[in-house]
Amino acid sequence: MNNYQKHLQQIASLKGRPQLLIHICCGVCSVYPLQYLRRYFDVTVFFSNSNIYPYEEYEKRLGALKQYLTYLNDDSIRLIEDRYDNVSYMKDLSVFKEEPEGGKRCKLCYEKRMEKVFAYAEKHNYDYCTTVMSISNRKNANWINEIGEKLQKKYPGTTYLYADFKKGDGITENDRLNKELQLYHQDYCGCIYSMR
Repeated sequence: MNNYQKHLQQIASLKGRPQLLIHICCGVCSVYPLQYLRRYFDVTVFFSNSNIYPYEEYEKRLGALKQYLTYLNDDSIRLIEDRYDNVSYMKDLSVFKEEPEGGKRCKLCYEKRMEKVFAYAEKHNYDYCTTVMSISNRKNANWINEIGEKLQKKYPGTTYLYADFKKGDGITENDRLNKELQLYHQDYCGCIYSMR
């Protein structure tokens, strides 16, 4: 098993401030990763989450992210909102609707969203890309980083930033800041199957 936290700590030796495109799934998961990464990168946030159901929930999560970005008061962080299309997005996932949470459906969902990040990053010449999803105790950081490694081969123009943001007190700091900021906190991962 890889020590993805060790991989992440190597960014302290980067020269200059590379461009990073980071996939964010919700405001709650963005808190610690953005605090950490903006020290080393020029950060662009990519909100691509057509898995979230219903649309009102999607808006709440996007709203929490915007609230946090306002709190950071960092004009250098840009936000890009991808087009929301839950119906098309869920076609592939519906095959695995009976899978338990954390199974094949979730792995496919990680990959679909991460591929959008890679495609956008390569098209727009970002140096690095990553996702905040590894901050969650409910998400498999090994799968997320294996997917990142696989997609980097498909999109060689952008380097994948390995991470397990929950390590090194990341989850503790994330929880502390979320309580302090009182950001909206969802009670399910996102798709209609996780909601049920």
